[in-house]
Amino acid sequence: MRRAVCPGSFDPITNGHLDIIARASRLYDEVYVAVMINKSKKGLFEIEERIDLIRTVTAEYGNVRVEAFHGLLVDFCKQRDIPAIVKGLRAVSDFDYELQMAQMNNGLSGVETLFVPTNPTYSFLSSSLVKEVAAWGGDVSHLVPADVLTALTERLNKD
Repeated sequence: MRRAVCPGSFDPITNGHLDIIARASRLYDEVYVAVMINKSKKGLFEIEERIDLIRTVTAEYGNVRVEAFHGLLVDFCKQRDIPAIVKGLRAVSDFDYELQMAQMNNGLSGVETLFVPTNPTYSFLSSSLVKEVAAWGGDVSHLVPADVLTALTERLNKD
């Protein structure tokens, strides 16, 4: 079975993330979405909320599993026999950082990283930008799945 992982914080998942996950799901038998736990950062959504949203918006693929992880991504990969990390690249600035991470991960464990160019429609998109625009009342409906938009709107109106 060919396995890969798409890691990130996904706070919240965007259409850009979803595009990369969908493309990976067509290339691999099983794709893990690893939701990073960073105890030093307070996200807009709790980890379990992110996991639930990702499970909802990826349910149609049938071969996507969603789990939280804390620690080294290569340990997550080793524990699940995952030989490949799939990362979307938006711009050259992403490549600089991601190349260093890919080389470190490969050196630590032999896990390969595959870079997928982001769909140009989403080349500017980040979770941080979505949250900022939504917090100021901007329309982000074309940037996130409908279920995420609902959760985002409810969360921002609550706070």
